Amino acid sequence: MTTAIPTSVDLRKLSVSVEEVFHEGGPVAAVPLKKAACVAVIQNPFAGQYVESIEGFMDTLKPLGLTMAQRLIDTLGGPEQVQGFGKGAIVGAHGEIEHGALWHVPGGYAMRELLGDSKAIVPSTKKVAGPGAQLDIPLTHINASYVRSHFDAVTVGLNDAPRANELLLALVMSTGARVHERVGGLKADDILGVDGLR
Repeated sequence: MTTAIPTSVDLRKLSVSVEEVFHEGGPVAAVPLKKAACVAVIQNPFAGQYVESIEGFMDTLKPLGLTMAQRLIDTLGGPEQVQGFGKGAIVGAHGEIEHGALWHVPGGYAMRELLGDSKAIVPSTKKVAGPGAQLDIPLTHINASYVRSHFDAVTVGLNDAPRANELLLALVMSTGARVHERVGGLKADDILGVDGLR
């Protein structure tokens, strides 16, 4: 089916939340870990139909990605405070998993651009589900995916979204490692920052 690619986003709601982790049963952290999530609920222009050419909608989503990434950066105190990131999408029941994949470029590149061209790939997840569904979004270090101390997750979800014809799009960021990280591996201080892995 041929359909025109929308040139604007129908945004129903936007949510920003912050979780502060002081300890996980061990010593209280000198500086608590902060994990923030920005969630947008938008109309899915492809809901209820199969549309062959959907790639152009990624360009439409780019301004939303930048807005959400900036909200997270401001919430956490500036780009110098951000060490981890991730992204995800929940597609309402009248959509398909590929509609969630449209968030890869506008969500991921927005964060990398605003964080100073970070090197690591932005980890991601997506699923099709109904209102109230939750999604565990993986976090990794912004410049090196192999930094084990920063492997974490943020759970996102809203009680009334996504409706069947909606997309719930999310970006997440963190300020550091897990508060009691102690499983070895590449340290953040030892990142070479060349290939996004090490």
